[in-house]
Amino acid sequence: MASEVRPGTEYEISLMRESNYRLQKVFAALEDMIEPGVSTWELNCAADQIIRDLGGVPNFFNYEGYPASICTSLNEQVVHGIPDSKTVLQEGDIISIDAGLIYDGFHSDAARTWAVGRISGDARRLIDVTEQCFFEGMKFALAGNHLNDVSSAIGDYAEQAGFGVVRELCGHGIGAAMHQDPMIMNFRQNEPGIVLEPGMTLAVEPMITAGGPNIRWLDDGWTVVTLDRSLAAHYENTILITDGRPEVLTMTEEEKARHPEVI
Repeated sequence: MASEVRPGTEYEISLMRESNYRLQKVFAALEDMIEPGVSTWELNCAADQIIRDLGGVPNFFNYEGYPASICTSLNEQVVHGIPDSKTVLQEGDIISIDAGLIYDGFHSDAARTWAVGRISGDARRLIDVTEQCFFEGMKFALAGNHLNDVSSAIGDYAEQAGFGVVRELCGHGIGAAMHQDPMIMNFRQNEPGIVLEPGMTLAVEPMITAGGPNIRWLDDGWTVVTLDRSLAAHYENTILITDGRPEVLTMTEEEKARHPEVI
């Protein structure tokens, strides 16, 4: 991790808003492409082109050697799946896409899990619970609260719903660097963590499984899968801590309208 995230200036926050606004457009375009027969490499190429057309740079590309502009993780893959032309979406799959960009020196980062065609009821519930985990955390993403208040709300909700919470991976501070301290865990911690302050920007990202919490890395050195091969889902947004409710920078107005109680 880079140095710990600090409250941004008004100018820095304006650039974070702009970077994340552009990322909203990338996800909207990718969602429209999700259907059986599309390869993950096609999704990657589309995202790369859209990011550059919007005046950004894909911050995942060549990050510590990562070979693509987005991560495409299918079914039991939790995160960091590498796009390729041979991996083609099939009816009933679920796909998690993690992406970000740099705009004028500032980073955005978000993830969504989507259905490919018709999926099972259990898969749909996993996706829905994972998304709701994020919003449970947002109830506590308030200035003056501790970071563990957010982590606890995420993990408690997932476990009470009968799902596993990945423990080896976490969210992070974000700003002029993509990954900054603090690490934002998705389960209850023994320590309270930092006090949240207005102006802080954080990437909060529940990673939830339909089975147990244990994971392993594949031989490519990037792709993380559930150890028990159960389905996994990922939901992430970059947020801004304010004097009131958190501002979710990577959500469209349509998405925010579905969660008026929190955002």
